[in-house]
Amino acid sequence: MADDGAVSGTADDSVSDVDGSAPAPADDSASSAAADSAEFDPIAFLESAVPIASNEDVAAMREFLIQTIESRGVDARVDDAGNTLASKGARSPETHLVFNTHVDTVSPHVPFEREEVDGDLVRVHGRGSCDAKGPLAAILAAFFAVEPRDDARVTLAVTPDEEVLSTGAAAFDLDGDCYVVGEPTGLDVCTAAKGRFQGTLTLEGSAAHAAEPESGTNAIAGLEDALAAIRTFDDGREAHPQLGSATLTPTVVTGGDSTNQVPARCELVVDRRSVPPETAEGFRSELERAVRAAVPDDVGVAFDLTDRPTPFLEAFATDGSHELVRTLAAASERAGGSGDVRPFTAATEASYFSPAPVVVFGPGVLADDEGAVAHAEREYVDVADVRRAATALTDATRRLVGRDR
Repeated sequence: MADDGAVSGTADDSVSDVDGSAPAPADDSASSAAADSAEFDPIAFLESAVPIASNEDVAAMREFLIQTIESRGVDARVDDAGNTLASKGARSPETHLVFNTHVDTVSPHVPFEREEVDGDLVRVHGRGSCDAKGPLAAILAAFFAVEPRDDARVTLAVTPDEEVLSTGAAAFDLDGDCYVVGEPTGLDVCTAAKGRFQGTLTLEGSAAHAAEPESGTNAIAGLEDALAAIRTFDDGREAHPQLGSATLTPTVVTGGDSTNQVPARCELVVDRRSVPPETAEGFRSELERAVRAAVPDDVGVAFDLTDRPTPFLEAFATDGSHELVRTLAAASERAGGSGDVRPFTAATEASYFSPAPVVVFGPGVLADDEGAVAHAEREYVDVADVRRAATALTDATRRLVGRDR
């Protein structure tokens, strides 16, 4: 891609995975996108997908997704990590747009319900309706509707365990030039998100009888200075222009073995919501140094990140002037969204694709005026927003990589 963020390229060999939709007039992309998206009905897909429980096992939902893709004449495959993959366009593209979302949901499964007004379906309820089967339905509409030009490729990459450890996303080697991650954003284009790290601070002292406390080293007493270092850890740091300030929160503390003994060990779990350019290892080493400098010399200090088989979801930020951002925001506004560009408030697999340009976008909301929506018993997505998202994504995809831009 060009240094100024434009999506451009030269011709290459292409794969003819055409969905049969008519080319769009260059001056009427939004209305054409709506017509193309209607050929694949995202609401019909959503009504079939939400009843399929995918909180404990994604096999049935993944099979339904594969059947949907292959019914449109596009080959789909499942890799060793359980990801569902499908592509259209050039084998060696100059421009590669990747759509990503996930099929897993959190427990317990919430049954599917239809909400109608005057006989018209207006809202779909159930686990996964907004996180993230609604976004998946909109992505599929765009993926099916747009024929990539000769130098471009569009890939659908759907993961099986975003809500747990993201082993699917961690296994990707997609080589995309830009990414759209489907999550409930209320049709806003989200260009940044904080990361989340977790670790345990361990303070080591030496046990002694509580009647002779000076004969030992009290690890819990050392926690007082450690907490002071944690409270002041971010003092003087500049806030990130998109995400604001990082946070560091003590969450769980344990220590001591007996009520009449000087405690030899104390553990404190902390939650870190990071901003760029901080990395997990950079945070670990810096916090350990800060606590080491604050506590008495006779107290041992170690800080270890929580062990996990995949990298932590680190913070990411995409330049708001990039063509991907500008194109999708304008398309969302044409489709009836706000066109707003903002940070996303939850962790997503988008961080695995950074530093390539990546945005988070989709129908549905994490919470509304009444409270939590995603991951809640009342989870829902508005049908009109799913259609608007499908129209916006189709419009933007055509402008970015379509044969007729």
